[in-house]
This record gives sequence, C-alpha cells and structure tokens, in this order.
Amino acid sequence: MSAAYYEAIAESTRAEAPVVLETRSLVMRFGGITATNQVSLQLRQGARHALIGPNGAGKTTLINQLTGVLAPSEGSVWLDGQDITTLAPHLRVQRGLVRTFQINQLFDSMSPLQTLSLVVSQHRGQGGRWWQALGRDRAVVERAEQLLEQFHLSDVAHQPTRVLAYGKRRLLEMAIALACEPRVLLLDEPVAGVPAGERDELLQTVAALPADVSVLLIEHDMDLVFSFARRMTVLVNGTVLTEGEPEAIANDPQVKAVYLGHGDAHG
Repeated sequence: MSAAYYEAIAESTRAEAPVVLETRSLVMRFGGITATNQVSLQLRQGARHALIGPNGAGKTTLINQLTGVLAPSEGSVWLDGQDITTLAPHLRVQRGLVRTFQINQLFDSMSPLQTLSLVVSQHRGQGGRWWQALGRDRAVVERAEQLLEQFHLSDVAHQPTRVLAYGKRRLLEMAIALACEPRVLLLDEPVAGVPAGERDELLQTVAALPADVSVLLIEHDMDLVFSFARRMTVLVNGTVLTEGEPEAIANDPQVKAVYLGHGDAHG
C-alpha cells in the first residue's frame, strides 16, 4: 500500500477520535467590546490543532477562557464531556488541561533539575517534601531527568535558571507543563522572542510532543504552524472565520485577505 493510503487511514482514525476539549458559543465582553463572539471549537484526542489570527483577533482571550483565567459572558467550556466553565484554573490543571508559560515565573535561583523535581513531587501529591524527594525518591529524580533529556536541558540541568539562554527557559517552561502530565496542552506562542539560533531545539521539541497529548497551538510563526498542525482554526475580530486542514486554510481567499496576505498563503 502507498504512504498516501496509510496517511488517509490515520487521518480517518484521528477524525473519529473522541472530543477532549470543546467550547460552545463562547462570548467575552469587556464593556462595549466583544473579544470573543460565539466561538465553538472542538479538540480531539491526539489533535495537532493550531489557532491563528491577526493581532487583536481574540486568541489570548479565548485561551484565558479555556484555562479559567476569564469567566465567559456566555457559552461554556467542556473537558472530557464535563462542563468546566466555572472550574478554578488549578483544578483544570489537575484534570489535565495545562497551558505552557502559564507558570511563567521560573525560580531563578533553582536549577532545571530542582524545578522539575519540585513540579513532579507536587503533581504526585508529595507537596513540601520535594527536597527530601529530590534526595531520596529515585522515581522523582528519574522522571525529572527524563524531562530534562526530552526537552534538551540535560546539559544545563544544574545551572541556575537565571543564567539560561532564553530558548532554554522556554524549553524549561514546556517541560514544566509536561511534568503536570497533561491530556490537553495549550502551547502559547512557544517560539515568540526566541533568537533564530535557539529555535531549532524548540521546533524539534514541539514536533516530538507525545502523540497521546492533544495540543492546541497558538502561534504567529507560520513555518511552525504549517509544519505542526493537522487542523487549523482562524479567528478574526473574535469570530471563527473558518476551520479546516492546513492546505485548505493556506488557499482560502478570505484567510489570505485578512491574515496571511494576498498571494501565497505559505511559501
């Protein structure tokens, strides 16, 4: 059988996968401004889904509604078939809905190994005993070391976070998110501000994220978006303009006009 045949089978399987995260007619009003307007979105198990749109499209507002930072004016958010619209942010994390860079205040004096050991210990319910766990609980250390290797941080495992290159800090933030064992991962502009020389590790790491984790990527870098996403939603003025596979989005005249620019949507 051809590669195209197997890809078609894989795509069919993904399409039939259960919905893990869903928004139903989400609306967010700030005074007379409507930041999100009747936004309905479905993220299926194992998804590689990108949310794109011009500045001011409402992407950040939507993510804040998903994570519980903002309570919607109307509509609802569902995780694994349960309404989580009023659930506190930390309880959403416990249920497996995690946003990268939500934990953006890294402990500058701690090393990546110490930071990840702390997060792993807390996630396993060991709380304040993490210092003891770091020295005595081999399972915690092994998990932290696995994350360090997965996110290309082994070479800086013992360095204070404050001295890390910006790209390494972004990788550490992503490793923190994975230490929470998410079922749904919201990747919020992972390469924003990262110098060109440090981007390759980030791009490779994003591409190698666990297949069982459903990922919603919010990103302006179209090279990353089109190389990563299998489905895309375009948000404009708080409203879903269109949704579909990357090729269809790249060739959509409306998308070209309002976001990707006239001419080739993705060269």
